[in-house]
Amino acid sequence: MPELSHQKQVLSLIGPDLRRMLEEAKDPEQARELLEDFHPEDLADLLHELENEDAAEILRLLPEDLAAPIFERLEEGTQSEIIELLGPKDAADIAAEMAPDERADLLEQLPEDVGDKLLEQLEQVDPQAAAETEHLLRFAEGSAGAIMTTEYLAVGPERTVLEAIALIREKGAEAETIHYLFVTNDNKRLEGVLSLRDVLLAEPVQRISDVMTTRVITVGPETDQEEVARQMSKYDIVAIPVVDKYQTMVGVITADDVMDVLTEEGTEDAQKLGGMDALDASYWETDFLTFIRKRGSWLVVLFIEEFFTGTALRHYDEVLSAVGKLAFYVPLLISTGGNSGSQSATLIIRGMAVGEIKLSDWWRIGVRELGMGLVLGALLATVGVVRVLMWHDGIRIAGVIAITIIGIVTMGCVVGSMLPLLMRRLGFDPATSSTPFIASLVDVLGIIIYFNVAKLLLANVIAEAVRQKAMGH
Repeated sequence: MPELSHQKQVLSLIGPDLRRMLEEAKDPEQARELLEDFHPEDLADLLHELENEDAAEILRLLPEDLAAPIFERLEEGTQSEIIELLGPKDAADIAAEMAPDERADLLEQLPEDVGDKLLEQLEQVDPQAAAETEHLLRFAEGSAGAIMTTEYLAVGPERTVLEAIALIREKGAEAETIHYLFVTNDNKRLEGVLSLRDVLLAEPVQRISDVMTTRVITVGPETDQEEVARQMSKYDIVAIPVVDKYQTMVGVITADDVMDVLTEEGTEDAQKLGGMDALDASYWETDFLTFIRKRGSWLVVLFIEEFFTGTALRHYDEVLSAVGKLAFYVPLLISTGGNSGSQSATLIIRGMAVGEIKLSDWWRIGVRELGMGLVLGALLATVGVVRVLMWHDGIRIAGVIAITIIGIVTMGCVVGSMLPLLMRRLGFDPATSSTPFIASLVDVLGIIIYFNVAKLLLANVIAEAVRQKAMGH
């Protein structure tokens, strides 16, 4: 950690002079020596601090194999602008050195005309890289095929361990990972896998078929990226092969790809839980009008939903007029229901995201949340009754508050847990049933519970108040 911190301090000092230093370098190897001690991530952070024109010029001065890992770590919006500043030829030279999956992601997010020009130039610079990119672009966004790489190490089952070691030494630098060596036949059909540990511990003369593991965890190219992340986490593996329906190996997904997926999905879910559409870019790269559209649409929906709370209150105007003290407790009660519903929704949404909860568990969840609602409601009701008595509002109002709290908290827990499951059942993202949406729904139901309990327990008081009001008129 101290060494990394020192590197960042040095970068911050040389940042303003970096372009000049690179321009003065006599050849690419001298530029490489200048920056070889710095991590590409730190260099990318440095470029973010510069104007895009300066960042593009620095990347142009660097050797392509050094510029590529730095460019890969830039944010998408910055990448798009720098690509246009570099021009097709220089951009293609850098893209050719990028990992296939990163290259495909780049072309996917570029404007269509810019992406077409870059791909056309890439075909001239590196036809194989262009073909790999076109292959990856065929897969749907968010699928295993879209995030996999085609750079992996494969060996035939008849080969020896010694030959496998020679393969790793020869082509390991080009592969995305050397943690696993995949065993395929002449038709690229996956037959097994062995780890680098297996290779090093085996006898050099042993055949790969004798030391490989045939129980291989795989995913298909159409598998959702979240499911890929769950499988890798479940089986504690750092790379997972992607195979088609014939078990032909088409690519591999590594841990760093999954980390990006988890970050992306976690950010998306967090934004949806906050009651807004997920952003397509980072906070600073999202323009003002996009924020208004993403946030405003849901705020309008939630605002209109709250109309029903007002409608419910107006419906029970007679009860409020008869027992004015009931109005004091409305904010307390509806917020309690919203809080309990939001808690349950968050637990269920997260449980589904990590694969702990399935749709078939709905009845078990319902029973569990019903029980928790009753217990938590009773706990809060005890506190609520104490507060009512401190205000000297009487035993009967204390009874109304106690029963209402139990009912609202129980209802909040059940609704908050069932709504995400219903959304998943209908084919929608459970995070769409965001906590603000559930809170608004529970507000309306809470008002209905509250005043119906009041009408039942305070019937005599309400009737007397109505009679006196009628006599007064």
